[in-house]
Amino acid sequence: MHAIATVERHDEAVTPFWQQLGWKPSPNDDPLVHADKMFVKHGDLPPVELIGYAKGLHIERVMVCGLQADTCCLAAGFMLFDAGLRPTLLKWLTVGSSLDRSAALGADLWRHHFGAGSVLDHPDDTVRVPSVADLRPRGDGP
Repeated sequence: MHAIATVERHDEAVTPFWQQLGWKPSPNDDPLVHADKMFVKHGDLPPVELIGYAKGLHIERVMVCGLQADTCCLAAGFMLFDAGLRPTLLKWLTVGSSLDRSAALGADLWRHHFGAGSVLDHPDDTVRVPSVADLRPRGDGP
């Protein structure tokens, strides 16, 4: 399993956190976990280079965890989904925004946008990650 990290760093010329929100991320944070590759981001979205890197590794499903389940993680989910990858939120390793620290809101948004199998609530859920066929509606049609 490949580990990819993003870290948010402040650059007001790229993302106007201070001007619009009155706060700003640190200009020099580092990831708190070991990763094979680290990407710097300057806002909610991961950098576009992350998608190329993941596709170069022939990764299909991307398990996402971290801070801000309902903002930064969700933005990453949309970007991954739009690139044809399968985003999956690891809820037990994720914290929500100040609006909902439990990450329940973020998990609900993930399920709504990316399907029922897009959120894993507990480490035991990773033993059998659902396939695309598991996520399709049952019935007579294809």
